[in-house]
Amino acid sequence: MKIGDVAQASGLTAKTIRYYEDIGLIRPARGENDYRAFAEADVHKLAFIARARSLGFSIEECRTLLSLYEDRSRASADVKAVAEAHLRRIDRKIAELEGLRGTLGNLVARCHGDARPDCPILDDLAGPHADDD
Repeated sequence: MKIGDVAQASGLTAKTIRYYEDIGLIRPARGENDYRAFAEADVHKLAFIARARSLGFSIEECRTLLSLYEDRSRASADVKAVAEAHLRRIDRKIAELEGLRGTLGNLVARCHGDARPDCPILDDLAGPHADDD
Protein backbone atom coordinates (compact mmCIF):
# COMPACT_ATOMS: atom_id res chain seq x y z
CA MET A 1 0.00 0.00 0.00
CA LYS A 2 1.10 3.56 -0.65
CA ILE A 3 1.27 6.18 2.07
CA GLY A 4 -1.88 7.96 0.84
CA ASP A 5 -3.90 4.75 1.12
CA VAL A 6 -2.47 4.06 4.56
CA ALA A 7 -3.25 7.61 5.68
CA GLN A 8 -6.86 7.20 4.64
CA ALA A 9 -7.17 3.76 6.24
CA SER A 10 -5.55 4.78 9.53
CA GLY A 11 -7.05 8.26 9.87
CA LEU A 12 -3.59 9.84 10.07
CA THR A 13 -1.91 12.30 7.74
CA ALA A 14 0.96 11.24 5.51
CA LYS A 15 3.16 13.72 7.40
CA THR A 16 2.33 12.03 10.71
CA ILE A 17 3.00 8.60 9.24
CA ARG A 18 6.40 9.73 7.96
CA TYR A 19 7.14 11.18 11.42
CA TYR A 20 6.21 7.89 13.10
CA GLU A 21 8.53 6.13 10.69
CA ASP A 22 11.34 8.64 11.42
CA ILE A 23 11.09 7.97 15.16
CA GLY A 24 10.88 4.22 14.67
CA LEU A 25 7.27 3.54 15.68
CA ILE A 26 6.68 1.79 12.37
CA ARG A 27 9.06 0.35 9.81
CA PRO A 28 7.41 -0.15 6.44
CA ALA A 29 9.24 -2.17 3.83
CA ARG A 30 10.99 -0.30 1.04
CA GLY A 31 10.75 -1.27 -2.60
CA GLU A 32 13.62 -1.21 -5.08
CA ASN A 33 12.55 2.34 -5.93
CA ASP A 34 12.89 3.20 -2.19
CA TYR A 35 9.15 3.88 -1.93
CA ARG A 36 7.43 2.81 1.25
CA ALA A 37 5.45 -0.39 0.90
CA PHE A 38 3.00 -0.63 3.77
CA ALA A 39 1.49 -3.93 4.80
CA GLU A 40 -1.89 -4.42 6.44
CA ALA A 41 -0.04 -4.89 9.76
CA ASP A 42 1.41 -1.38 9.39
CA VAL A 43 -2.08 0.05 8.92
CA HIS A 44 -3.23 -1.78 12.04
CA LYS A 45 -0.26 -0.44 14.05
CA LEU A 46 -0.93 3.09 12.85
CA ALA A 47 -4.61 2.84 13.79
CA PHE A 48 -3.53 1.51 17.20
CA ILE A 49 -1.18 4.46 17.67
CA ALA A 50 -3.83 6.92 16.48
CA ARG A 51 -6.30 5.58 19.03
CA ALA A 52 -3.73 5.68 21.82
CA ARG A 53 -2.77 9.26 20.90
CA SER A 54 -6.46 10.24 20.88
CA LEU A 55 -6.58 9.05 24.49
CA GLY A 56 -3.66 11.33 25.28
CA PHE A 57 -0.88 8.77 25.55
CA SER A 58 2.55 10.22 24.80
CA ILE A 59 4.69 8.95 21.95
CA GLU A 60 6.85 7.00 24.40
CA GLU A 61 3.77 5.50 26.04
CA CYS A 62 2.52 4.53 22.58
CA ARG A 63 5.87 2.88 21.92
CA THR A 64 5.53 0.93 25.17
CA LEU A 65 1.91 -0.02 24.53
CA LEU A 66 2.70 -1.12 20.97
CA SER A 67 5.57 -3.22 22.26
CA LEU A 68 3.29 -4.79 24.86
CA TYR A 69 0.60 -5.38 22.23
CA GLU A 70 3.08 -7.22 20.03
CA ASP A 71 4.42 -9.28 22.96
CA ARG A 72 2.06 -12.23 23.32
CA SER A 73 3.76 -13.23 26.59
CA ARG A 74 3.05 -9.84 28.17
CA ALA A 75 1.36 -9.49 31.51
CA SER A 76 -1.78 -7.38 31.45
CA ALA A 77 -0.47 -5.82 34.68
CA ASP A 78 2.24 -4.13 32.60
CA VAL A 79 -0.36 -2.63 30.29
CA LYS A 80 -2.51 -1.57 33.21
CA ALA A 81 0.46 0.14 34.89
CA VAL A 82 1.04 2.32 31.81
CA ALA A 83 -2.67 3.20 31.63
CA GLU A 84 -2.92 3.91 35.36
CA ALA A 85 0.08 6.25 35.26
CA HIS A 86 -1.53 8.11 32.37
CA LEU A 87 -4.85 8.24 34.21
CA ARG A 88 -3.13 9.78 37.25
CA ARG A 89 -1.64 12.48 35.02
CA ILE A 90 -5.09 13.16 33.56
CA ASP A 91 -6.56 13.43 37.07
CA ARG A 92 -3.82 15.91 38.06
CA LYS A 93 -4.47 17.94 34.91
CA ILE A 94 -8.22 17.98 35.59
CA ALA A 95 -7.60 19.21 39.14
CA GLU A 96 -5.28 21.90 37.79
CA LEU A 97 -7.86 22.97 35.19
CA GLU A 98 -10.62 23.05 37.81
CA GLY A 99 -8.43 25.34 39.93
CA LEU A 100 -7.79 27.59 36.95
CA ARG A 101 -11.49 27.64 36.17
CA GLY A 102 -12.34 28.60 39.73
CA THR A 103 -9.80 31.42 39.79
CA LEU A 104 -10.79 32.79 36.40
CA GLY A 105 -14.49 32.39 37.16
CA ASN A 106 -14.03 34.43 40.33
CA LEU A 107 -12.18 37.16 38.43
CA VAL A 108 -14.83 37.30 35.71
CA ALA A 109 -17.58 37.51 38.33
CA ARG A 110 -15.79 40.39 40.08
CA CYS A 111 -15.32 42.37 36.86
CA HIS A 112 -18.19 44.75 36.14
CA GLY A 113 -17.62 44.57 32.40
CA ASP A 114 -18.81 48.13 31.90
CA ALA A 115 -17.28 51.44 30.80
CA ARG A 116 -15.25 51.85 34.00
CA PRO A 117 -11.48 51.39 33.62
CA ASP A 118 -10.94 49.37 36.81
CA CYS A 119 -10.81 45.66 36.13
CA PRO A 120 -10.04 42.89 38.67
CA ILE A 121 -8.93 40.61 35.83
CA LEU A 122 -6.19 42.98 34.69
CA ASP A 123 -5.25 43.77 38.30
CA ASP A 124 -4.76 40.08 39.01
CA LEU A 125 -2.75 39.51 35.84
CA ALA A 126 -0.52 42.48 36.68
CA GLY A 127 0.32 40.91 40.04
CA PRO A 128 0.81 42.33 43.51
CA HIS A 129 3.53 44.82 42.54
CA ALA A 130 1.66 46.52 39.69
CA ASP A 131 1.07 49.67 41.74
CA ASP A 132 4.82 50.00 42.48
CA ASP A 133 5.60 51.35 38.98
